[in-house]
Amino acid sequence: MTHHGHGADTTEEHDLGLSHDLPRIMARRGLLGLLGGVGAAAALSACGADDPTGSSGTTAGPSGAGQPPDGGAQVAEGEIPEETAGPYPGDGSNGPDVLGESGVVRSDITASFGTASGVAEGIPTTVRLTVYDLASDEVVPLAGAAIYLWHCDREGRYSMYDEGIADENYLRGVQEADADGNLTFTTIFPACYAGRWPHMHFEVYPSLDAATDVANKLRTSQLALPEDACNDAYASEGYEQSVQNLSQLSIETDGIFSDGYSLQMAKVTGSPDEGYTVTLNVPV
Repeated sequence: MTHHGHGADTTEEHDLGLSHDLPRIMARRGLLGLLGGVGAAAALSACGADDPTGSSGTTAGPSGAGQPPDGGAQVAEGEIPEETAGPYPGDGSNGPDVLGESGVVRSDITASFGTASGVAEGIPTTVRLTVYDLASDEVVPLAGAAIYLWHCDREGRYSMYDEGIADENYLRGVQEADADGNLTFTTIFPACYAGRWPHMHFEVYPSLDAATDVANKLRTSQLALPEDACNDAYASEGYEQSVQNLSQLSIETDGIFSDGYSLQMAKVTGSPDEGYTVTLNVPV
């Protein structure tokens, strides 16, 4: 993102980076273990949205709290395909680096953090991902993995890059998988911009510690959103341009998904009025 200048003798909390957050996050986990149960949850309720051990593991979805998304059969079909991160990754590989920002570990990515204050408008959407390890003969959840998720806003723009929101960092965040490989983000339904099928980007890391550097990623991929859900969502106010853009596209001819998207097609439930839940298994 475009960083705001500070005096040489001034260090802001958000300037210290994700590596600064990690000891604090680990300390919270230790407190959770000591207090246990409901008392711990109450004690940590004020810790803020950057706590990956908070509400992200209990967000209600079609499979219930703490359960893997539907569609587990696809896990045995192979690893999630490797895809381009695109021109707006925000991971340091092409300009700005949100992974170095303190506060990027958070379940709710709707608003910007640090020095930025923008909030992305759109249909509330919960993204539930389950990471699986295919390294051995047995398919097992990849506990402790981390995912960096990012996508465009309702206008089809990417924070940290596009004119007007280059100083924002909303719709970007990192979460850590629980013991069952599950993690959750709260966001908005993304637009369909010209030339691309509606999608979200993500990078998979072996751990939260590793997510501080893009060189440590295990996989870069994209999830596709089903056409029926997109048609319903784009009938809502604010998504008017997406209607026209989607009408000119086909997922079969999309530059990313044209070579196959069965492992990347997310399940979407809900409605524009109730909000959406997007679920996808991520085998790596």
